[in-house]
Amino acid sequence: MTTTHYIHDFIKKDSFPGILLIVVTIAALMLQNSPLSHYYMGFLHTPVEIRIGALHIAKPLLLWVNDGLMAIFFLLVGLEIKREVMEGHLSSLSQIALPGIAAVGGMLVPALVYIAFNKGDAFAMQGWAIPTATDIAFALGILSLLGKRVPVSLKIFLMALAIIDDLGAIIIIALFYTQELSTLSIFVAAASLVVLFIMNRMGVVRKAAYMIVGVILWVSVLKSGVHATLAGVALAFFIPLHSKDKEGNSFSIAHQLEHDLHYWVALLILPLFAFVNAGVDLGGISPGGMKETVPLGIMAGLFIGKQLGVFTFSFIAIKMGLAKLPKESTWLQLYGVALLTGIGFTMSLFVDTLAFGDTDLFSYADKLAILLGSLFSGVAGYIVLRVASKP
Repeated sequence: MTTTHYIHDFIKKDSFPGILLIVVTIAALMLQNSPLSHYYMGFLHTPVEIRIGALHIAKPLLLWVNDGLMAIFFLLVGLEIKREVMEGHLSSLSQIALPGIAAVGGMLVPALVYIAFNKGDAFAMQGWAIPTATDIAFALGILSLLGKRVPVSLKIFLMALAIIDDLGAIIIIALFYTQELSTLSIFVAAASLVVLFIMNRMGVVRKAAYMIVGVILWVSVLKSGVHATLAGVALAFFIPLHSKDKEGNSFSIAHQLEHDLHYWVALLILPLFAFVNAGVDLGGISPGGMKETVPLGIMAGLFIGKQLGVFTFSFIAIKMGLAKLPKESTWLQLYGVALLTGIGFTMSLFVDTLAFGDTDLFSYADKLAILLGSLFSGVAGYIVLRVASKP
């Protein structure tokens, strides 16, 4: 087999996106803590401007990634949620029971852990949702490193849990991280949704038509005060799952678009997001800074809250007969997967930017806490699953 074939096969593996995220994170940390940090910060704050008549959008590159490219990521998330709910692993009550209950625990308990550290501090409390997220690419990437040691049922459980977790993050962003609203922009966004609904009901099958209206929706949501990434989710819900062409042949625009976006998101958008957000200035962090309530709440929420919430809620659901232990898996393996859900990484970094903005309010201690909490969860989860699983 040629070197090209080896590289192609490696990229196709489920573990590659997770490994790529690790590489770009290390690269961002090295650049920020080297003599090249000036160039790294200059790259983040490169001004990018679009002007069409009265429409004017001017943002640094960092915000174009966080508000623009991440909307594409959430479009993919929305398509995955829609597919799983309509015809996949979340399409029946029996299938959704265990990951659904586990996801509730995985969001509730980490939030309570963070709140326990930061109650009484109104500003710090804005970050309560940071440890509730799970990075599906990282978690599944680590799980895939174990190969056939881990039963397929556990992989499905983790994927379904992470999808529900993402849905929870979408709801949290919509309810708790919305700024002052612009009436005109909200009206344009609502009109765009009506157009998408009509297109869906009329059986429009051109992806370009949905993308054009989707761009209008994104701009209006961006200007409205609601976070722009929610436009991606809203667009996904209106893209037809099943359609027919002129010859009467069935096909799925949603499946096609999900397939088209998958590699762009996994190999470009998420790594770029990690690169521009994970550049923590380690020289500016003192040991005392990591003992503050915000970083402690984040680390404890991710490493302790996540595993405690997911495993405890799963255990109770199974013992009460509301759900069943995934086929061919053990309690120890389920606990190992619960540990992996503490890998918040890109999703936690994203919520952190919503909660505290892009300013360096905690001398990067909050972002370092996300990296450390995710690292501890990933390493511990891998060790537990390797010990618990037979070759």
